[in-house]
This record gives sequence, C-alpha cells and structure tokens, in this order.
Amino acid sequence: MLDVFQKRRWKRLRPGYYPQTEKIKRWSQISTLVLISLIGLVFFTIFLFAWYGKDLPRPDRVRRVEGLSTVILDRNAEVLYDIYGEQNRVPVSLEEMPVFLRQATIAIEDKDFYKHQGFSLRGMGRAIINIFVFRRLQGGSTLTQQLVKNVLLTSERTLPRKIKEFILAIQIERKYTKDEILQMYLNEAPYGGTAWGVETAAQAYFGKHTKDLSLTESVILAGLPAGPTKYSPYGTDARAYIWRSEQVLRRMREDGYITKENEEKVKKELSSVEFAPQGANFRAPHFVMHVKEQLVEQFGEKMVEQGGLKVTTSLDWKIQEQAEKIVKEEVGKLASLKVSNGAALVIDPKTGQILAMVGSKDYSATDSSGFKFNVVTQGLRQPGSAIKPITYATAFKKGYTPATLLMDVETHFPGGEGKPDYIPKNYDGKFRGPIQVRFALGNSINEAAVKMQAMVGTKDVLITAADLGISTLKPTPETLSRVGLSLTLGGGEVRLSDLTSAFAVFAFGGIRHEPISILKVQDSRGKTLFETKPASGKRVLTPEISFLVSHILLDNNARQEVFGPRSWLVVPGKTVSVKTGTTDDKRDNWTIGYTGSVVVGVWVGNNDNSPMDEKLASGVTGAAPIWNRIMQEVLKDKPDEPPAVPSGIVVSQVDAYGGGLPREGIPTRSEYFISGTEPTAPASIYQRLKISKNNGKLANPIEIALGEYEEKDFIVLEEQDPVSTDGKNRWQEGIDAWLTANPDSKYHPPRETSTEKMDKVIVKIKSPNDHAQIDDNDVLVEAEAVSAAEIVKIEVLDGSVKKTVSTDGKNRWQEGLDAWLASNPDPKYHPPRETSTEKMDKVIVKIK
Repeated sequence: MLDVFQKRRWKRLRPGYYPQTEKIKRWSQISTLVLISLIGLVFFTIFLFAWYGKDLPRPDRVRRVEGLSTVILDRNAEVLYDIYGEQNRVPVSLEEMPVFLRQATIAIEDKDFYKHQGFSLRGMGRAIINIFVFRRLQGGSTLTQQLVKNVLLTSERTLPRKIKEFILAIQIERKYTKDEILQMYLNEAPYGGTAWGVETAAQAYFGKHTKDLSLTESVILAGLPAGPTKYSPYGTDARAYIWRSEQVLRRMREDGYITKENEEKVKKELSSVEFAPQGANFRAPHFVMHVKEQLVEQFGEKMVEQGGLKVTTSLDWKIQEQAEKIVKEEVGKLASLKVSNGAALVIDPKTGQILAMVGSKDYSATDSSGFKFNVVTQGLRQPGSAIKPITYATAFKKGYTPATLLMDVETHFPGGEGKPDYIPKNYDGKFRGPIQVRFALGNSINEAAVKMQAMVGTKDVLITAADLGISTLKPTPETLSRVGLSLTLGGGEVRLSDLTSAFAVFAFGGIRHEPISILKVQDSRGKTLFETKPASGKRVLTPEISFLVSHILLDNNARQEVFGPRSWLVVPGKTVSVKTGTTDDKRDNWTIGYTGSVVVGVWVGNNDNSPMDEKLASGVTGAAPIWNRIMQEVLKDKPDEPPAVPSGIVVSQVDAYGGGLPREGIPTRSEYFISGTEPTAPASIYQRLKISKNNGKLANPIEIALGEYEEKDFIVLEEQDPVSTDGKNRWQEGIDAWLTANPDSKYHPPRETSTEKMDKVIVKIKSPNDHAQIDDNDVLVEAEAVSAAEIVKIEVLDGSVKKTVSTDGKNRWQEGLDAWLASNPDPKYHPPRETSTEKMDKVIVKIK
C-alpha cells in the first residue's frame, strides 16, 4: 500500500520538479531583496541625515528660538496676551528640584530616559505607524527630543522637522549627561501660559519655589507639559488636571517610585489643592483663555503655545478695562448682601462680535471646587424673569398683542400625577387682576407670564429659545419634562453668553449672529490661517415681533408700578430696552439690556450657588447698577438709537383697561400692533346694565318705561383653563376668589331686580309723536304696553269719536243726551259703574 501511495503521489508532480531546490531559490531571492532594501534604506537614511543635518543649530546652543511668540490682540491691535513676551524663565539646578518631581516627569513622559540614547525604538515605531498608517505626525518623543522641540526647533508638524529632531537628540545625548538633559528639560518645558520652566511654574501655580514643592504639587506639574492648556488648573475643564495627575501617579507606582498608599493619599489631596491667584500678567484673562481654547481646538496646542501666531480678536480693550473695573467695584459694594461674584458680557448685535467679557469679578475667583471659573461661558444658572421676553415673543408669533388682557390672580396649575399644584407668586406678593401684556412684561408679573406660556405651549417657547441660540433649552422630551410651566420664571438653566446673545436678536430686528471672539489668525510668516468674514446672520424672528418686545422693554411707564420712574434701568438720554431677572431663592440676579448697536448682559451671585441676602431687589440692587454703568460707558459717545418702526407695525388707540377699541367713559392709550392683529371691537369684559334710581338694583320694566334708571358699565372677568384635564376651570376659580376679596363696585354688578312701582301699567304711543304732522290718510300707530304683571291681551279699536263744541264752551248736545238716558230704563243704555275684582292679576289694555 505504501508503494502504491508513493507512486500515485509522485505521479501528480510534474517531471523535473524538486521541492527542496525551489524553496532554496525562493528564500535566496527574498534574502537578496531584503538585503538590497536594507542597504538602500541605510544609504537613504544617511542621505536624509546629511541633507537635513547640514543646517541644524549646534546642540550646545540649547536655547529657545526667538520670534515665535504667539500674540493675542484686541480689535485695535492692543496686546492682550503674549505667550512668550512676559515669561520670566528662572533656571534652577537639578539638586534644587525635588526627587519626586524628577521621577514624576520621567514616569509620565519617558520611562526609559536613563536607558536610551536620545530616541526610543518603540516610540519611533509608533511614530512611523502614525505617519504612514494614520497620516499624523505625533508620538514617539523622548525627553531629549522634547527638549529639542522646545528650544532648538519650531513646533511645525512635518517629516523634515521630525528627522531634524531625531538628529539633534542624538547629538545632545552625546554632548550632555542624562542629568544635564533632564535639568535643561525641566527648565524649558511649557507648563501653560507664560510659565516656561519648572521654577516659574511652581511660583505661578503654587506661589512657592521648586525646592518647596510637595509630592502632590510635583505630580500636578509633571502632567502639564503634554497639554498645558488642556490640563491647566486654570482651564475650563474642572476635572482635567485631576485626571492627568492620576495618570502620573499610576505610572509612578508602576515604575516603583511610590507605593499604593502614596498614590491613594495624593489622589485624595488633588481636589483640595489651593492654587495661587493667576491672571495679573495678561489682560482680559477670561476672554483670552476663551480664545485660547478655540485656537487649540482649531490649530492644536503646540501651534498655539509655540507657533508664533498673531491673533486679532473682537475685544475692545477700552470697553473691557472699564467693564472689569465696574464689575469689581459694584460687587464689592454688595458684600453685605452676601454677593461675592459678578460677570458681564458686551456684544455687538449687528455682528455677534464680543466687545468685552468679564468672567468673574477678578481672575482669582473660583467655583465651589476651587477651579478657575468663567461665569459667562461656563456658568449654568437659572435666569429668573430674564427669560420672559422669549415667552412673549412666542405669544406675538401666535397673534397675541401688547394689549392682550391677562388675569393676574392667584391660580393653581396642576402639578402632574402625584405632585402638588404649582402656584406661582409675584415678586412683590401682590395680584393686580386684569393686566395687559405691555404692563405684565414691563412690570415682570409672574402669574401673567405663566398663563401666557400655558396658552402658547411650553414646547413652542422652547423652540423660540433654541432659535435665539439658548443651547440648554432645546425642545427635547427631557427638557419639557424638566422645566414645565416654571420655564418662563427661569426654571431652566442658561449661560450668560447664550442669554445675552438671544437678546441681541431682539436688538438686531430678529436676526441672529453666532458670538464671535476671533477676527483673524496669522502664522509667523504673516500668512492668514483664518479670518472671520462678514455674515448676514440668520433670521429667527420677524422685525415686527422684535420691535414689540423691544418697545415694551424700553417703556419706562410700562414698568413704573414695580420699578419706579427713576430706577437703574433708565440710562439718561438714551433709549434702551432692558429686562431683569432674579430667582425666587435669590441665588442668581440678572440684568440684560440693549440698543441697536450694543447688548450688555450682567449676572451677580456666588460661584458656589449659595443664596444672596433676601434684601437684594431686582432692578434696585445687584446686577442692574453694574449694567447701567457699563451701558453708560459704552454709549457715552454714541447718538440715541430708538428702534425703527417696521413697515408691518400699526398704531391704534385702545381702551386702556380692557385692550379693545375705545369705549365711552374709559381712558384710552396708543398701542403698537402687528398689522392685522389690532382690535376690531370693544373688549368683551364690559357689561352695561340698567340700574334703578330708586334703590340701585337692576331696574324693572316699569322703572325703565318711566325712565327711572341709569346705565352703568360693570366688568365681568372670565378665563378658560387650557391645562387642567379634570374638568375644573382653575383659572376661573382664581378669578372668582380675587373678585370676592376685591370691594371695587365695578366688579360686582347687582344681582337682584327692583320691585318698585310693580303695580303700575304703562301704555305709551310711540308713533306718531305729539304734534306730529300727518301728510297721509293712512297713519301707522305704534304703541307700547308695560306691566309688571303678565299681559294676556291687548285690543286696539279703530273708530271715530264725535263731539260738539259750543261757543260758550258747553256741550249742550251731550247734556240733552244724558237727560234722555236718565229717563230711559233700558239696561242697554246703562253700563255697570263698579269694577269687578275677579282676575285682578290679569291686564287688558285697549287703545282707542
């Protein structure tokens, strides 16, 4: 069987085929190809090294390349921030650096630092894969290579620069000891902002020298060079530096530098580290950090920190300087009211450009966790009544007007299954009864705003808010469930940047611009990398709706009842629209106002969200004085800018009480309307009744017939409840309760009818009138019979009456007739003289 199998197998092979010989040939070819490739690679590498190495800086000149300072400017070329320009690099010896700072740096940046010769084969492998597979230049840098990047080369991400870095790293390794290289690295590493070198970083972040750093502080610093902006304790991400520090600790434990107990102890300390106040060495610090974040996102951290960018921003330093001063001064005055912080934002509504941004009263203000905090862009706060203009803008979309009548009475709104009723209260605890929209918004009446939201729909209000740019109030099911009817009183959190930008839409006639902070970015050669182009914006409201909102918010008479005639909301000599907001628990206080050329938004409160003093009053103290002072500063050289009246707006006279067409005896006022929404009839709240002059009751028919009455107007208040689903009309219940407590007679028409003169019957000839001239033989006679009793029959007799009139005035003909009747017994000539008493409750009227 074996022989047979072998024969069959060899029969399938072609003649002259020897497998072992073929394998040897194939391996020989591969080996030759590999050898040639290696030789070629060696020569190519030698060529590259020679080519790129000919113009390299000498490794003994380990210093920073000058002229690559990234500069951030305001719109008028005022320097706000020079990333290198103000650095104070203070070199220290390795002996002055704590051992754990060195260990932490090596553990997180280059664990094999003391083993390699300036480059890591593993790191180079990652770099090659990144270049040829993922098409990106990153990874693979040792501490020596990072030193080269920091002090000898630019930060551009190109293959030639990577080769130069590799060559210089080898040269530096040959010239210096490892300790010398580590010392140079730590004295040149970027730790964020103007902090270059560990000594400057130690002083900037902790206010101490490097030699005095604790293990926890050393760990924090070691984690920064990989992302100085991203991991900065002064950045916007409150957890970033903690996360990075935890990675450093893990690497230190894995490399045997610390124990597990050390690691856990430091982790607990990270969240309570106290950082030194920072920001005095550059202008508009919150704004600058906001700009840096955008730059890093667009161009990368290395380019921003070392790329020599020239960044022109939208900021106006003159406005910014005054705004910072005003916020700090006014917040200082509020200390007795338990107010510790404030923020302000100034925007050009025509472009969306940010002219000033004060993120806190000073850059050292922190949030409850101890991180640098920009209230303008980071703070999620309840806006209170400052959100109401968005509710009423939604109402104007649906045909409601500034003259629409709302009922400001205590009303119970269903709270939902298993929840108590929602009962909003007004700021001053009063209820005013009937109130038109102009005065409801002007005086910031809570009850009226909640009812308006209920009528137009919470979802529609959220749609308007999202259209205006409030990113936290999108009409999602989750948001609808969370905010409910409290939305219009500030039940949803917003950012000052979003809310101020939303008011800019009203200021610019319904057109929205995204907030802009960067106008132009140029590289170190002057090449423009980015430039903001003029944009037309997006229309999100009609000019007519924007005008109605703006005009109500500028009407000092419309808010006078609550705020008084001379409040902080009045800017002398300027026409300014403005709205305040204060949360019920006094945690947030806002004022946002605008003209056609500027919008100013202000917030005051506490970073830890603790409540302010109960005495703080919206529009009197808090944000309004700050807003007023900034607005005066911005507008001092500008002409007055009342909003232009759009073509789709008409002016009508309305009843000042009910909002309908003018009514006799009721005061009137002028009001603006979107064309087609102006009133066409008197308000339906009036009921004119005939009142008895005898007793003040409803006049009965006899009194009316005798003219013993007077007409009086009474007010009947009714509302339908659009939210209750249990058949109740809670809105009317609230009205009825308010009416019961209100003694004003105009709300209480008489219910009883007068009984005076009910026994009389009144018959009147209505036509023809007395002494009327009749020109026709046919005469139409109209009569009227009035009785308190039931009238069952009226007879009208058509006949003639004859009579004789003598010259002496006597009727001798009738005298003779009477005498004859007296002597004639026939009963037909003698009708009865007494009246029956039967059926005295019936009346028969005969007109002859």
